[in-house]
Amino acid sequence: MNFAEIPFLFVFFPLCVGFYLFTKQVRYRNAVLLAFSLIFYAWGEPLKLVLLLLSAIVNFLLARSIAANRENKLAKTSLVVSLVFNIGMLGVFKYTDFLTGNLNSLLGLNIPAANIVLPLGISFYTFQIMSYVIDVYWDKVAVQKDFSKLLLYISLFPQLVAGPIVRYSTIAEEIDNRRTTLTDLTDGLCRMILGLAKKVILANQLSLLAQTYLTDTAGTSSVVATWVGLIAYSMQVYFDFSGYSDMAIGMGRIFGFHFDENFNYPFMCRSIQEFWQRWHISLGSFFRDYLLYLPIFGKRRQVLSLFLV
Repeated sequence: MNFAEIPFLFVFFPLCVGFYLFTKQVRYRNAVLLAFSLIFYAWGEPLKLVLLLLSAIVNFLLARSIAANRENKLAKTSLVVSLVFNIGMLGVFKYTDFLTGNLNSLLGLNIPAANIVLPLGISFYTFQIMSYVIDVYWDKVAVQKDFSKLLLYISLFPQLVAGPIVRYSTIAEEIDNRRTTLTDLTDGLCRMILGLAKKVILANQLSLLAQTYLTDTAGTSSVVATWVGLIAYSMQVYFDFSGYSDMAIGMGRIFGFHFDENFNYPFMCRSIQEFWQRWHISLGSFFRDYLLYLPIFGKRRQVLSLFLV
């Protein structure tokens, strides 16, 4: 299901908001959001819901193991198992065919493609789970003992498709204590409309412009036309991605959650370094906090961590 589709805008989302506002207690509102999030994820590919639930269960148990065994090596073992499981799952579903194609090209092999269908939002919920487990290991957040609350954090539909990557510490308190005010509703709805406009009015039209100028197989396009196509494509990607982020942040606000910003006028930057600080901020900060400053290779080999990022 797509945020810009008619069934989502005029059926799924209004029903979810209606049931959510009809209930008053946070635990019932959590149940409404969890139910609609699982329906959203199962829409069109119900078998992939099993994968999400498996990931949630495995990491829930491993985080509990970390919290219960801080004084012995089992905590580190549980962390390693969690990282291997999460990175392995992401690698299998997202990069198997990518690696196969590159090996075939580089080594002249003929390994058949697995044609694995990429599960919806697997990168986003996997990174979120990893950040949660690592923060539990670092004792930055308290372990969540209620599986349904952790599953809600992982599967919350506003940010499941295209982010932003929401850290558990950002919404841990709001899972148990939040309320939706009239200001939240109006601000959230305005932000959602802004994101929808970016996607439908700008990104979709820029896509047509980019296709017009960048699909010249005969090589007859002028330099100016090629530049127009490149700029249109850059703007298309920005308005598409940031539009989804705006919609996610707006929907989260309607439900009482306050997600971090994911874009900060990236094309207003003065350097490529500043660009990456403004573009997909939640992913950049994830890599910075969990890879760059994590002494995977030792503090004296931080350049390897930088290369990994």
